[in-house]
Amino acid sequence: MKLSYAVVFERLPNNYGAYVPDLPGCISTGDTWDEMQQMIREAIVFHIERTMEDGEPVPAPRMSAEEAMGCHTGLLADEGVAGPSPETTVDMVEVEIAAKSPGTVTV
Repeated sequence: MKLSYAVVFERLPNNYGAYVPDLPGCISTGDTWDEMQQMIREAIVFHIERTMEDGEPVPAPRMSAEEAMGCHTGLLADEGVAGPSPETTVDMVEVEIAAKSPGTVTV
């Protein structure tokens, strides 16, 4: 099954980071932009496969890129940060997961 999630990408002081608002706890970092791109894809696949192995429903992708940026901006505001840096972007990332059983994605 193919799934496409909104991912928040950030340039940090010493590396790059990314997280998936629809998959709480699904985060990754990398020393370079390309490495971080690869690492977040692997993190999404691992997160979903682990969720399925645990018999839990996989959260369906819900957020658009715009909604994910709004979520990120809200999280920053909660921390007292004025807003995302100009180097923060959001993009949709598609991954392919081997479906273990039908009905594993919650809608």
